[in-house]
Amino acid sequence: MKAHTKETQATMTPEKSLEFLKEGNIRFQQNLKAHRNLLEQVNDTSSGQFPFATILSCIDSRVSAELVFDQGLGDIFSIRIAGNFVNPDILGSMEFACKLAGTKLIVVLGHTSCGAVKGACDDAKLGNLTGMLAKIKPAVNAIPVPEDKKLRNSSNLEFVDNVAAKNVELTIENILKDSPVLAEMQDNHEIKIVGAMYDINTGKVTFYE
Repeated sequence: MKAHTKETQATMTPEKSLEFLKEGNIRFQQNLKAHRNLLEQVNDTSSGQFPFATILSCIDSRVSAELVFDQGLGDIFSIRIAGNFVNPDILGSMEFACKLAGTKLIVVLGHTSCGAVKGACDDAKLGNLTGMLAKIKPAVNAIPVPEDKKLRNSSNLEFVDNVAAKNVELTIENILKDSPVLAEMQDNHEIKIVGAMYDINTGKVTFYE
């Protein structure tokens, strides 16, 4: 499989880009990687890059976007931060990726059993981690107390995963609220912004559409 060129990038739509990622994740789950010559792709992308998607994911070592979506060099912009939230620097990176570099899709990718989410659920305190986890607390607070009064901490994995899903939703809301550039591009159907959740037990990505 060749690296994307300016011409192939131009053929990509938000919908087609999403389909590419879905197909790639199916290949990943089935352990059927697309054939790529990575050294050839190094050469192909040495004079420029033309990715079709931008993916915001967690730093978790089990959730490499290039691997779980079976993509090669030059295919995606990968933004990684614990808890997959946004700040001005990340938003600026996304604006560059979409407005200037031509990607057609933004995916906010959370995952099950997220350590950052667990830390936010437990109100963990540690140096700069304290301020970082505070950005996930709105998702924790948004999940109602279960009727059976189950624990609202990291020992309740169902609660953790519900918070992770809510965090994806709130992150997308923040992208649209804090980046008029990206909001306008989505309104004009130039890009699509979607959420997704990666299951660390199966390798499956579920998209929220």
